[in-house]
Amino acid sequence: MPPHGMLDGLPAETVERALWWERHVVEVLDGRPPDSPPGAAPRPEFDPGRWSLTCREQAKAAELAAAGHRVSAATVKRRRQRYQAQGVVGLVDHRADRRTAAFGRVDERVVAAMATAIGEATEASSRTAGFVLWRTGQLLAGSDPPVVLPSRRTLYRLFGRLAHGRHVTGSARARRSLAARPDGPFSGVTAAAPGELMQIDSTPFDVLVRLADGVTGRVELTGMVDVATRTVSAAVPRCCGRRRRRSTPRCCWRAR
Repeated sequence: MPPHGMLDGLPAETVERALWWERHVVEVLDGRPPDSPPGAAPRPEFDPGRWSLTCREQAKAAELAAAGHRVSAATVKRRRQRYQAQGVVGLVDHRADRRTAAFGRVDERVVAAMATAIGEATEASSRTAGFVLWRTGQLLAGSDPPVVLPSRRTLYRLFGRLAHGRHVTGSARARRSLAARPDGPFSGVTAAAPGELMQIDSTPFDVLVRLADGVTGRVELTGMVDVATRTVSAAVPRCCGRRRRRSTPRCCWRAR
């Protein structure tokens, strides 16, 4: 199964283009596009039993060129090789997959210096934003190669992002309390293959069901989702609350 979860966050046009290429590459490899009905015969120019892979790539390039797409046989071959190595992710236009820097075009050394200046204010008295900007320039003085500071407006925007929620210019007590707080135990995890990471969650159903003994009760749905493919691998409804009759014990009914 292709890791379509890896396409999340990409522009819709980029994903659509990758899926368009997948259809043509699969036809080159197998002789039939992925949406062909079971048992359908391949088109004569893409029949693996009659033509070599190179001939099928040339036929696909000629077909796409006739349809108005500027594609060569070498391009089809590269797409086919990347699809075999990485799946549909290999067909993504990597120019669209590039991520811009977190702080735009600001020099990384300027970002690091301002972060240092903000960190120095943790145990000191509250500073103003102007002082942090001055301290940033002082830390960068004498750098080799020299650093050209951006405009003052850009520096203020950078300060706003780096100091957000840290009370640099506010309460010293709140600032020190936040600095002493440990890092959170959770972090982002990327799943690249089916079954690599599964998530389980439960939600109550706002419905009443009649259980095997005739007593009504509410059910809870517990589902397991494959993060890479976004498919529901398992789902079990069960009665988890109290029955209406107080004299009876809690039930453990499962759907079959």
